[in-house]
Amino acid sequence: MKDLAFKLVKVTEAAALAAYKLVGLGDEKKADQVAVDAMRTVLNSMEINGTIVIGEGERDKAPMLYIEEKVGTGNGPEIDIAVDPLEGTTICANYKQGAMSVLAVTKKGNFLYMPDVYMEKIAVGKNLPTGIVSLKNSVEENLNNLAKAKKCKVNDLTVTILKRERHNKLIARIRKLGAKVKLIDDGDITAVISLINGSHDIYIGIGGAPEGVLAATALSSIGGQMEGRLILDTDQSKEKATRNLNIYDPEKIYSVKDMVKGESVFIATGVTNGELVNGVKFNYDTCSISSLIMLHNKVIKLQTTHNLC
Repeated sequence: MKDLAFKLVKVTEAAALAAYKLVGLGDEKKADQVAVDAMRTVLNSMEINGTIVIGEGERDKAPMLYIEEKVGTGNGPEIDIAVDPLEGTTICANYKQGAMSVLAVTKKGNFLYMPDVYMEKIAVGKNLPTGIVSLKNSVEENLNNLAKAKKCKVNDLTVTILKRERHNKLIARIRKLGAKVKLIDDGDITAVISLINGSHDIYIGIGGAPEGVLAATALSSIGGQMEGRLILDTDQSKEKATRNLNIYDPEKIYSVKDMVKGESVFIATGVTNGELVNGVKFNYDTCSISSLIMLHNKVIKLQTTHNLC
């Protein structure tokens, strides 16, 4: 996996560089598309037998990287791949911090296939008692448990949540408890993974289910905890879940081990500066690109410099 990880960095680097050229131009769709195109091109040049299991949509959503798309030359290891070519499309379009290109890989069959629906999530970092927080608990119980485990008060905790209208009541409850609320405009993969550097204490809220699997891959490497529960509140979402995953229980809670069943690799390459990685930087005749590789109990920071002449 480690050898494969260093080869796959080229994939996220290509996508990040392509997206960077549209930073601040206000075109989310075009930035996403160029990242997808760059990622697909490099993946198809590699000696792998890869299948996209978490992607930009289903087959009818092509030309995005779609679920069940085959990538690579067909030779080499048989792997499942989860991608988000541009995590934070709005961030990129508006030149804010935290846009990244993200990819995760495992052996075939080890990723939980997720439909493109919403997921309720809760996540904390490493070195905490197993089950310290859970979607089965109230937010009050979760924050009290976490504060006890961290030997602090609830008002010392920082909770990260996507800034969405659907979270207004949750935000109000958290603030009533005295905890600090850190609102983010986009990029909940980044929010979950940044639990590793202690910039906040817990992530709570509803975001994309595919992004949940990518975040779980990173947490599985460092010993963090996460639970997810699909939001199947429409006929369309229920049909996606039953057709793709044979899921009939909307209350089922998935742990990190459910979503990532074996050894995996998580890679993130910065487009703009963020908490995890720096963004693309151009000098007179060079381009510097920063990446993060997460393997079992290991986090590797990598910076590559490319000559432009």
